[in-house]
Amino acid sequence: MAADVGGVEVTGYSRGGGVYSYNKDQQVKGGLTLGGDLQKYRLGNEGDYGVEVNIAKTFDVEGVKYKLDYMPTKWNSGNVGTEQAFVEMSGLGFAPEAKIWVGQRRLRIQDVHIVDKFLLDYGVNQGTGFTDLSVGSVKVGAALQTGDTFDKKMIAGTSANRLNVDISDINSNPGGKVRVMLTSVSTSGLASSGGSGLSVNHNQSDFLVKGLTNSLFLQTSSGYAALNGQFNNFYNVYTGSTVPEYGKKSNRIADSINWQSGRFGGQAIVGYQTTKADNSSVTTKDTSLGGRISYAYTNNFKMLVEAGTTSRKFSDNTAAQRLNKLTIAPTIALSPDFWSRPELRFYVTRANWNAAAATANAATTDAAGVSQPDTGFGANGRTSQTLAGVQYEVWW
Repeated sequence: MAADVGGVEVTGYSRGGGVYSYNKDQQVKGGLTLGGDLQKYRLGNEGDYGVEVNIAKTFDVEGVKYKLDYMPTKWNSGNVGTEQAFVEMSGLGFAPEAKIWVGQRRLRIQDVHIVDKFLLDYGVNQGTGFTDLSVGSVKVGAALQTGDTFDKKMIAGTSANRLNVDISDINSNPGGKVRVMLTSVSTSGLASSGGSGLSVNHNQSDFLVKGLTNSLFLQTSSGYAALNGQFNNFYNVYTGSTVPEYGKKSNRIADSINWQSGRFGGQAIVGYQTTKADNSSVTTKDTSLGGRISYAYTNNFKMLVEAGTTSRKFSDNTAAQRLNKLTIAPTIALSPDFWSRPELRFYVTRANWNAAAATANAATTDAAGVSQPDTGFGANGRTSQTLAGVQYEVWW
């Protein structure tokens, strides 16, 4: 859905709601996760709330179109921020299909919704680029961006630039398409130097059966190039320290399926990722396996069930961490489809984890010295949690 008011297109996203934990003095901040990219199964486990509103206006001048785009955001108790603000032109005589942009643009490409992670995503920083340039039978996009954003500049004496080249619509087999993204990062004044990345994604429609889509991701990166095409953190985002963080070497293989068959829909993922900081000899190994299923009893009422199991292991034989999570959520929706929004969910989440996970998530770093989110779910020696609440999720 999109609202058009006087030629201005308004789109957006929001989620929120009350969490009524059975352990009211031990609320989980940030959601239950071991910290890996694919390890936060989000149903009944968001840990945050907010709204994003995108406002866009397109003008047509003698066949050349240009668009003004602005997206303010508000998450949790933070200030209103700028997610994107850019100008885009298209319909140019030398490349009518291409869209050329300047500013700060969110370039999200493909996600796995149930773990709230875009595996291909080379925004959001200030710069310039283009998308949808036809080169033979494929589409090409590219972006040259700095480490700065509208809301946050890099610390004086440090700098970073990133070049992404994105090649899509590569026909590989009947019903299958390949996408390749290359990333190159140059830096100065930081703890590590530069970095690079490569992602290969294969999407297959009607995989094995009609209505089932399969997405396979093979990804590698180094330094300050993240696996998904963004920058890795330059500084510790959890402590606010101005001491530069080291880059890291990462590899990932992930496979996700999506389906809708009548009233039955869902999404599932399996993933394995390794990460080693440039200043460490310890490799972190993250695994994730889980899914969410949806069954519509009527056009406006469905049951959601999500289960996930995750682990984090280390090459120095530090005790392995494990986290299991199950959510059941009776849901009111506009239609029976898995992707129907808005949804109003009444959920109960049950999670348990081992002692190693409890210890790691009560601290600011894990056994490999990698900064962790301020989840605190291992506080007081706790190894389980039950959450109950109500949540809305809407996009338009």
